[in-house]
Amino acid sequence: MEPIDLFKALSNETRLNILHWLKEPEKHFPKQQAHLPKEVSIKGGVCVGDIQEKAQASQSTVSHYLNMMQKAGLLESVRYGQWTYYRRNDELIRQLAEYLHTEI
Repeated sequence: MEPIDLFKALSNETRLNILHWLKEPEKHFPKQQAHLPKEVSIKGGVCVGDIQEKAQASQSTVSHYLNMMQKAGLLESVRYGQWTYYRRNDELIRQLAEYLHTEI
């Protein structure tokens, strides 16, 4: 965990919103996994297009944000066919909270 990369990734309202939305994907993305066959489950994952629609930002901006958050370790991704699904890395978020509690 590189704290500076995490803080950079968290220093934007839309990126913070994405993390918040992905905490409860069923609530914020009711049609998630619509592109997947019923037998495939991407637990907690949300398609980039659904995130883009909710964020009301361009595809390139949302892709940049998601890539930045993934490189920082805040998100994990799973690719299925032509779609990429993102979900929170709750273990890293827990470690960040512990770091804040003990080091800062």
